[in-house]
Amino acid sequence: MFNFKPKAVIVAASLIAASSAAVAQNNFSYNYIEARSGLSPLTMGLEGSTQIMDNLHLVGRIDSKLESDWDLAGGIGFNGPINQFTDIFGQMLVHNISEKDKSGTDFKPELNVGLRVWLTNQLEGTGRIGVLKDKTVFHAGIKFHSTETLVLSADIRNNGVYGVQPTLGVRFQF
Repeated sequence: MFNFKPKAVIVAASLIAASSAAVAQNNFSYNYIEARSGLSPLTMGLEGSTQIMDNLHLVGRIDSKLESDWDLAGGIGFNGPINQFTDIFGQMLVHNISEKDKSGTDFKPELNVGLRVWLTNQLEGTGRIGVLKDKTVFHAGIKFHSTETLVLSADIRNNGVYGVQPTLGVRFQF
């Protein structure tokens, strides 16, 4: 199904997350609701995640140009600390994609892996790379943790459907 050659990266990330050092407390919250807006093309999106075990969380998201289209994804994610400033994370998702000019919807699998790093006490750098069926997907950005519950973000992402987009978002952690 996946013709993704860097499988070693994903296997290594999984092993790191499952190792005894990685079972320690995470450096970041994986319990959140996020609203975002993508630019060029203009999209709106919602994402949520809730931790169900120490290093496992459920994730769901939807993005749309609000033109009878959508990219709806849901699945599981893993997470674990590498050191006191860095977490490794990844997701296995199933997408349901509907495009305005196409009839019906497509189901596509996604597998990704990434890092979250504290740059300062309120500034987080994040990035992930993966594959959505046969397309490369990525996300890189900066998050400003204004309070323990409010996080503002500026990112560049390609979710495999709308192309490369700058995005702005607000996240509420719980």
